[in-house]
Amino acid sequence: MATCDECGEYENLPYQCKRCGQTFCAEHRLPENHDCPGLAGWDDPGGVFDSGFDESVEGGAADGTGGGGGASAGAGGVVDRVKRRIDRETGTGGLVSYFRNNATYAILLAMWVTFVAQWIALFVGGQSLHNTLFVLQSEAITNVWTWVTSVFSHAPGQLFHIIGNSVVILFFGPLVERAVGSKKFVAFFFGAGIAAGLGHVLFAIATNAPPTGVLGASGAGFAILGVLTVWRPNMQVLLFFVIPMKIKYLTWGIAAVSALLVVTSGTGGVGGIAHLAHLIGFAIGLAFGKRNEGLARSAGGAGGVSMGGARGPGGPGGPGGPGGRL
Repeated sequence: MATCDECGEYENLPYQCKRCGQTFCAEHRLPENHDCPGLAGWDDPGGVFDSGFDESVEGGAADGTGGGGGASAGAGGVVDRVKRRIDRETGTGGLVSYFRNNATYAILLAMWVTFVAQWIALFVGGQSLHNTLFVLQSEAITNVWTWVTSVFSHAPGQLFHIIGNSVVILFFGPLVERAVGSKKFVAFFFGAGIAAGLGHVLFAIATNAPPTGVLGASGAGFAILGVLTVWRPNMQVLLFFVIPMKIKYLTWGIAAVSALLVVTSGTGGVGGIAHLAHLIGFAIGLAFGKRNEGLARSAGGAGGVSMGGARGPGGPGGPGGPGGRL
């Protein structure tokens, strides 16, 4: 939720103007509805609004196509050409447009579709097929597709694993996406998720730990929380939907516990939870947040990302796959 810079109303799904960088409600999102200063610099590089209407009419008359009928036909052709040009240069882009500025929800959909696919794989080919397709394993690290599929996958027998990660991504993902843009957010999400999983598995290989594997989106979820820890450390969240606290206390507290467990156990995972992957994701999020503080300020003013009084749930839920769960 954010406040419209034009009318002051709170908006659950605010729009950010790409010309002036301010935030607006649906009513004032268009540049002409908030007197956007960027309009003064519009030079219409594609000639979208230069239809050439008068020239076509004059040309029709000069060619002797005659009076109103010829002019009307010429005008109709020009209008069609103008419409096609506007559609081409300002269109939403077809099917892809549904995911523009909604990458968070596309990721959530992909997670749940993958969850269903995991059950199908288990039913058709058993645990072996499931692990080959969806689990990033230390003994099969060259199965490069699992670098990506493991980010979407979650422990089939533990519904709260995917629910916990979904809650974190649903509440906090859009805040980061709106600030940095969908393309950059998707790259960040997958980069953090893949790096967290690979880091955990490579640590197991380096320490001669027993064969291990990871799956789950908690590494990417922790990265999102890390970004917001930098941008809005005092943002209020509800741990378990009940206990109010500042996000910095939540994230740094979980990170401290994870670090302690990794150090004392000498392994990246304890209790079936990939704590090292959580730490890697959190570190990536902190670095990403620090690097993109300028984008956060432009999205929500001097104070950072504009979130109004929004409250979200606490950190990502933990259990996941064999060896270590993200």
